[in-house]
Amino acid sequence: MTLLTEKLLLSGLHFQTDGFRVVYGIVALWMWLLTTMFSLEYFQHERKHLKRYAAFTLMTFLATEGVMFSADLMTTFFFFESLSLTSFVWVIHEETPEAIRAAKTYFFIAVIGGLVLFMGLALMTFAAGTLHYSELREAIEKSAYPGLIRAGGICILLGFGAKAGMFPLHIWLPKSHPVAPSPASALLSGILTKVGIFGILMTAVPGFFGDAAFGLLILLAGTVTMVLGALLALFSINLKRTLACSSMSQIGFILVGLGTLVFLSLPAKAHGEALHEASHLAEEAMDLAHSGLVLHMVNHSLIKLALFMAAGVFVMKLGKLDLNEIRGYGRKRPLLMIPFVLGALGISGVPFFNGYLSKTLLHEGLVVAREALEEIPAGAMALPFQVHSLASLLHVIEWIFLLSGGMTFAYMLKLSLCVFVEKNPREQEKLDASGPCMNRLSAVVLFAAAVWMVILGQPAVSGHLAHWMTGRHTFSHFHAFTWTNLKGAAISLAIGALLYLFFIRRVLMKQGNYVNRWPAGVDLEDRVYRPVLLQILPGIGGRIAAFFANNTLTAPAARGILMAGRLLAAALTFSLDALIVLVRKTILRERPRRTEMPRHGRVYTFRRLTEHAATPMLGGFSFAMMMACFGILLILGIILITALRG
Repeated sequence: MTLLTEKLLLSGLHFQTDGFRVVYGIVALWMWLLTTMFSLEYFQHERKHLKRYAAFTLMTFLATEGVMFSADLMTTFFFFESLSLTSFVWVIHEETPEAIRAAKTYFFIAVIGGLVLFMGLALMTFAAGTLHYSELREAIEKSAYPGLIRAGGICILLGFGAKAGMFPLHIWLPKSHPVAPSPASALLSGILTKVGIFGILMTAVPGFFGDAAFGLLILLAGTVTMVLGALLALFSINLKRTLACSSMSQIGFILVGLGTLVFLSLPAKAHGEALHEASHLAEEAMDLAHSGLVLHMVNHSLIKLALFMAAGVFVMKLGKLDLNEIRGYGRKRPLLMIPFVLGALGISGVPFFNGYLSKTLLHEGLVVAREALEEIPAGAMALPFQVHSLASLLHVIEWIFLLSGGMTFAYMLKLSLCVFVEKNPREQEKLDASGPCMNRLSAVVLFAAAVWMVILGQPAVSGHLAHWMTGRHTFSHFHAFTWTNLKGAAISLAIGALLYLFFIRRVLMKQGNYVNRWPAGVDLEDRVYRPVLLQILPGIGGRIAAFFANNTLTAPAARGILMAGRLLAAALTFSLDALIVLVRKTILRERPRRTEMPRHGRVYTFRRLTEHAATPMLGGFSFAMMMACFGILLILGIILITALRG
């Protein structure tokens, strides 16, 4: 284990450049530039924590670029974990109770993801002998430990998926965006989720190209993420929360393309006359899926840059995000309306805008993939699943894809009409007379972000970009505006229009106001994760300890060992937080308010101070330790099951 750790930690940092990395490095630089310029007005009336925000924004940018240009998994991991810590400051920036709670959720998911990811790297290093992306495929094919390879791949998928917002580790995303400053939300949604996708893409394509089961796992996770995010956005009545849930859904679209790409590698490698047509169709589907997923990564980054900065205007001028309160604000403000509507058209997949091309590529990839599977004769290939059952599954996923696209159009139509067309029944005159919505610099920044919805909507531009990022000549045989391709977009837009007219207007509105009808008790974090981590697991651990204490550890020495273990756990729980309190009381010389001393007496004040000092200990490090233990148990379970089956 020592040699393995040294090999992991002392191998150094390695970087490389190619078309994909260069494009995303430029996209990240462009987004940081525009959000920084927008922040000049956004933070104009704020004086607290601005230096902290600026410093951590710069560190997050450097860590993001480090991930994008990394040449191996260890370098990616180093910068990936760095930006998890630096971006945490964005979420907690406002320091409101909601921001603190969302920041805790974000941090704990990052802790779990980091633990699982590092275990995946350790398994991959042991089983394959390398973490370099260019060497993974050959090393995995020659590995004598296929079970450990699969376990490592699953751990890596979960670790990067936590940052990407993949189900079921998506819970941080809808809660973090509404409380973070809008420029930070644009970066969280546009870039940081793509960092997770980058890790999955760079591992799955070279390392698991040919593993149909692993590709199917990504495909199913992407499908659930896609439809659940769209459903949450459809019900939301908070502007930034809707955009955050939308980000989760769009990540699902990207994962569907990635799963299709990895899943189809086996039919693409088929040989023989009977499999010739299937192999040809699989190659075409892989071209479509690969180009679609990288283009949608770029498109989604630029779309959310425009949409979240537009949402920041509402925060600057109104300090509100509830649709019933910001309703009608943009009716006479074309400088705000045009960038927002362009972003809405792009993300909805409307023809002649950027989202149409990437979503159509992804959709056609699914269609051609199903056709490839249907061409495989029964028993012609040794696949781990029934071929025709998989073809039927892809057909179902295709309709879920179209439905999710329809829900995207429905909730973006709801936002656009609510803010820019409908009148506010209570204070429309006050909103109209509230003055300019932003200064000239912010308006230029918004238009500079939104113009890409039109530029990348042109097949000639996106075709060259996709070729540069993937090396594939997809647009040589893909014609964007044929009836076959337009039909998929038309179906989604029709579904979205019907959902808006008959579901949003009739079910999600009451007496002219938007109503959140999502069941209050349906919260994965509050209903599942927190009860499991705070009640069920500690209860199980206590019962196991009691069982061994009563039945096995009968000798006084054994009971002493158990007591020592309990004392050690208590010491670990309180040590770091106690050190923080000590620093506060000594070096920082923090003193209690003297106004409480005469009123309540020294004993009462001492007790209150003790409770105040103990609260962060009980709610802070102890909970983090519990999350870490949960991550370790999850890892061990995956390793055990996969190793036994592999």
